[in-house]
Amino acid sequence: MEKNATSSSNILQIQGFDVPPEYTYPLFFSLLLVYTSLIFSNVGVLALIATEKSLHQPMYFLFCNLSVNDLMGNTALLPPLMSHVLATERLISYNQCVVQAFYSAWGVSLALVSVLIGLTVRLSRCRSAIQNAYCDNASLFKLSCDDVSVNNIYGLFFTVLLFACSIGGIGATYIRIALICWMKKNKELNNRALQTCASHLLLYLIMLWLGFLTITLHRFPNYPDLRKIAHVLFHVVPASLNPVIYGLQTKSLRDKITQNFLLDISCKLATK
Repeated sequence: MEKNATSSSNILQIQGFDVPPEYTYPLFFSLLLVYTSLIFSNVGVLALIATEKSLHQPMYFLFCNLSVNDLMGNTALLPPLMSHVLATERLISYNQCVVQAFYSAWGVSLALVSVLIGLTVRLSRCRSAIQNAYCDNASLFKLSCDDVSVNNIYGLFFTVLLFACSIGGIGATYIRIALICWMKKNKELNNRALQTCASHLLLYLIMLWLGFLTITLHRFPNYPDLRKIAHVLFHVVPASLNPVIYGLQTKSLRDKITQNFLLDISCKLATK
């Protein structure tokens, strides 16, 4: 355990990934490729919805909110993570760490996360090592030697409440869809609902499993690398798949993307 003298330090050390030298640049460029594609796809969806008046409807505003959350969370996570892959010393100020923890959890639940981080920053610090690939709230309160029971109880209550509401809402929605399909007995409607719901459900289950995995692995310090990978995947995988699942499978949005793509090709051919 580190001495209390370190508690006054405003500089923290990120544990990060222990990457062999020969894999440093492949990992860096892989993360860069993921971040670039994530930015391109989500910004593309935002730009299309913003410029097409026919898409100015509540459903597409929800898509915008989803893309904004994904962009904010992953911008707080991936650029610092890429810099830490190349850095010999992975250092971050305490204030920057709190900001990163806040924005990486932005899309989960803003009010509840704010309260939890507010409880955490009031704790004294006797450690200076973030035992993760990036700053999150669980890693922040591990810096303290105070009694963190309130944080653990609140965090557990918040997690159970969040997952219960999420699973309950998804379950009720899919039961309603199943009842409508059963009552209508329309083969085309059933096939379309199955195609759409299957991909949505798969994405939700991936996110749910990664969420449970990250929460569970914080209680098992013997698997640090698996915990770090699960944390990164929890942010990256849904943000990369959301534009595909929610964008390309929505007929109006897909038609606009196809229309704009074909128009762009026609303009290029016409200028030659």
